[in-house]
Amino acid sequence: MNYRMIKYITGWLLIFEALFMAVPAITAAVYHEPEFWHFLMVMGGCVLLGGLMVLRKPASTTLYAKEGFIIVSLSWIILSLVGALPFFISGSIPNYVDALFETASGFTTTGASILTAVEPLPKCMLMWRSFTHWVGGMGVLVFIMAFVPLSGGHNLHIMKAESPGPSVSKLVPRVKTTALILYSIYLSLTFIEFVMLLMGGVSVFESLTTAFGTAGTGGFGVLNDSIASYSPYVQIVVTVFMLLFSVNFSCYYLFLLGRLKDAFNAELRSFLLIVAAAIGIITANISHMYSSLGESLRHSAFAVSSIISTTGFATEDFNLWPALSKTILVLIMFVGACAGSTGGGIKVSRIIIFIKGVGRELGSMIHPHRVKKVTVDKRPLDDDTVRSVNVYMVCFLLVFVSSIALISIEGHDLVTNFTAVTATINNIGPGLELVGPTQNFAFFSYPSKLVLIFDMLAGRLELFPMLLLFNPKTWRK
Repeated sequence: MNYRMIKYITGWLLIFEALFMAVPAITAAVYHEPEFWHFLMVMGGCVLLGGLMVLRKPASTTLYAKEGFIIVSLSWIILSLVGALPFFISGSIPNYVDALFETASGFTTTGASILTAVEPLPKCMLMWRSFTHWVGGMGVLVFIMAFVPLSGGHNLHIMKAESPGPSVSKLVPRVKTTALILYSIYLSLTFIEFVMLLMGGVSVFESLTTAFGTAGTGGFGVLNDSIASYSPYVQIVVTVFMLLFSVNFSCYYLFLLGRLKDAFNAELRSFLLIVAAAIGIITANISHMYSSLGESLRHSAFAVSSIISTTGFATEDFNLWPALSKTILVLIMFVGACAGSTGGGIKVSRIIIFIKGVGRELGSMIHPHRVKKVTVDKRPLDDDTVRSVNVYMVCFLLVFVSSIALISIEGHDLVTNFTAVTATINNIGPGLELVGPTQNFAFFSYPSKLVLIFDMLAGRLELFPMLLLFNPKTWRK
């Protein structure tokens, strides 16, 4: 175990977190808010401690898979613990567990909140909430890898541990260049949405925070009613960009290279089919609740895009919709976005591989001697990928059931508990009943909030990095 390298990268994480906090600090300075000094205090502590940790670069910079998982999981925990300090120190969120819940929800792009009202918060705190989405969307360590030489070629293990999906590959030979390409696409799409929101008459501050929340598929809003009070134009823009950020960013790179067939792969086709089917069914199901078919289509498309992208923005309280519509929304909560996107959930590619794996097993029962590979886009998958998907599904089920059992001790209704865990482990935000789109998570006890914080972190990191922390073998040399 290369403990010195783990400490070194954690030090850089603290330095970069101080850099991230410059955004809300500048916001506080612009709006003359006293919280500026609280951010400055935390930033100073991060730079001091991080600087001491990176003062001496380790002699051995080699990282293997085990170190990669540990670095990612510890980094995200530290990121949330430190990121909660401005909320707590300033008194914006007086309880540290609540501040940690809000911050973890931000960095993991979950969007679940303990705040009963967000509009009274200082502008800088609203900016920090939304900016944590943008930072966490593509991955914090992916960002750091784009600027800091970490481990002499072995940092792909970090990228694999942090990036969503059953498999991760480099777009180009160098991991650093791959990270730069991904962030260039990410930044470009964010900027385009920002400009389009400005064109819709939205203020600079609200355009920025909304773009950050959409890009990271997080869903923290700066208004109490989320996106409901904005114009239909703004709602349509946000709908489109929630879907765009749900697509594997490799597809955009392939599209720019002119490889349209490779870009429009099986996962993207399946994703678009699921979205279209869900929108069509829900639109027909809720058409009697609205004055026109166009209005029903707009609210249906927004809700489906928000849920399947795991963003969590809302224009309507879908908790009041018919049972069929709510059932479909809960189902696509589990499906989630594409691998390699900023969205959460199980991921479309993993669902495809799992279904094809089940089909292969059923076929082998009929023809025991036939050898058949699981293929995606006419390319055979190795058995390790199929096995890892199966293991992931089992782990997901175990964590999911365990979490529901733990928070059920409080005695809330089954739908609330079920969708609260669904919304946090899939990094969505809103659920149904007491955690619906017009409600919040404040009523949960602190032990339950800690369980849900773990779910948010485990869901964002694809379970394994967080679970490995509890395995004694992980820490042996």
